[in-house]
Amino acid sequence: MGGRGYGRGYGSEGASRYASDMSAVPRSEKPVGRFRRMLDRLSSSQEDLESEELREDTETAGCTRIGDCQDRQIVTVTGTLRTVTLRPRAGVPALEAELFDGSAALDVVWLGRRSIVGIEPGRRLIASGRVSMSRGRRVLFNPKYELRPLGRE
Repeated sequence: MGGRGYGRGYGSEGASRYASDMSAVPRSEKPVGRFRRMLDRLSSSQEDLESEELREDTETAGCTRIGDCQDRQIVTVTGTLRTVTLRPRAGVPALEAELFDGSAALDVVWLGRRSIVGIEPGRRLIASGRVSMSRGRRVLFNPKYELRPLGRE
């Protein structure tokens, strides 16, 4: 019979061909069809789906991913506000919000403000400013910002 690979055995040539198809590349990096995307959406958690949607929104808006922001870099980022709190800093009122874009979180701080109309958890916005690092977290102080429309799908 030699090494022709008759019958059910694949021989060493066939085995290596099939082993290469089972790569260690994560599912999200493989090219996928409509059926695979549907299966992935059905098997993903709600948080994973929302993170993916936010990452796509960041690319569509032409903004920098928060995970790619470096200290002292001037950036424009977009995402959803997860939390909004009033926390005094050095005796001055400061409105703090956590902005999440699917890749990482960033703290947005408005010094001297107790509240801002429209700044509330769940709201999407675009913010621009210089990133600084404070206690190991990315922070934007007094950024320029634009509220995104509610119910935009």
